[in-house]
Amino acid sequence: MSLIQQIDKDYITAYKAKEQVALGVLRHLKTAAKNMQIDLKRELNDEEMLDVVMKQAKQRQDSIEQFRAANREDLVAVEAAELEVLQTYLPSQLSDEELEELVTKTVEETGAAGMKDMGKVMNAIMAEYKGRVDGKKLSASVRAKLA
Repeated sequence: MSLIQQIDKDYITAYKAKEQVALGVLRHLKTAAKNMQIDLKRELNDEEMLDVVMKQAKQRQDSIEQFRAANREDLVAVEAAELEVLQTYLPSQLSDEELEELVTKTVEETGAAGMKDMGKVMNAIMAEYKGRVDGKKLSASVRAKLA
């Protein structure tokens, strides 16, 4: 089953079960996907749908950080619940140890020598492990390795 079909199926299930959080998140997700589909003037494939899910998850994560900074724990809880729903559609994240090994291996493969090669390493990892690597963690790990 494709990601789009899974989201549609889960939307109907959440609607029937009156799960308000999941229903709201999936409704926003479907709307974002529809907007992207209109922009592209064609149906989305699974990789593009994954991009939409990742963008929505990133927005929730940014909101959580901002609400924490403003001491709005009530809003943090709402955003965290929505993020939890979105994470069910994302591939599992690499552990810190796996990320370190991957960075080490990629630095050796690309022949990166210093900070000027950081983009080369980042692009190689992000292309192969799309959705499984947090950009901030990856950036910090690559920076530490090349420094």
